[in-house]
Amino acid sequence: MVVVGDILRYGYLSNALTACLLSGILCGIVGTYVVCRRMVFLSGGITHASFGGLGIALYAGINPIVGAMVFAILSSIGIEWASDKGRIREDSAIGMIWGFGMAVGALFMSLRAGYTSGDLSSYMFGSIITVTSSDTAVLAILTLAVLLCTILWWRQIMYIAFDREYARSQGVRTKLVSYAMSVLLAVVIVLSIRVMGIVLLISLLTMPVAISATFSKSYIRITIGAAITASVASVSGVMASYCFEVPSGPSIIFILTAVLVLVKTMTMLAAKRDAR
Repeated sequence: MVVVGDILRYGYLSNALTACLLSGILCGIVGTYVVCRRMVFLSGGITHASFGGLGIALYAGINPIVGAMVFAILSSIGIEWASDKGRIREDSAIGMIWGFGMAVGALFMSLRAGYTSGDLSSYMFGSIITVTSSDTAVLAILTLAVLLCTILWWRQIMYIAFDREYARSQGVRTKLVSYAMSVLLAVVIVLSIRVMGIVLLISLLTMPVAISATFSKSYIRITIGAAITASVASVSGVMASYCFEVPSGPSIIFILTAVLVLVKTMTMLAAKRDAR
């Protein structure tokens, strides 16, 4: 509690702590859908494609998050459209957009006046101290909206996550929901870039879900557990970053990895004990 009190004394660290908490909730909720629908590769493609928008925005002198948001949303819609129409395999579309986005971002960032390698690493691995009050406000609004939508339509989302054909037979508008979830995924990814960075963000979408799924097979329980796990790990990562003067993104991933290994080890030992 002393560490939290120390962090809250500084405005930028308070913003960082709030952003981590909100990003954890968002990534836990959206990550459950991503993992259950086996869209992890898609989330990686959108994450890396957004780098193209970052590079263009920085080169043009506008807010990089706006550029990343446009690029990520267009990429998510493009991938969903290509795979839905059968014009190209989904994994091929993801791979092409992934590489194209990274290439565009690297090119435009290198063309920007005053470019340094530090500009690249701050977006690749996160720079949580750059989070502003307006960023946390946007994250808070999005979190409330996602929580509300999850409460209202969790059953339809669950149907699509596990079986789109069954969802369609139940009258669920699968195309509309799939497109909406892809766009939401893109928005969550971009707004969480400053917290985790492009390279590490995919872990925050998947590892909390893997931990939560160890204890339950219920979609709603996995979602709640993943959101709690991601939030606790994110806040703990910021505290560890403050105490040991290390980057917050890697700290969060190390904490999640340690918890995942511990949980899986305990589960295997319990299974062996029950088998005797």
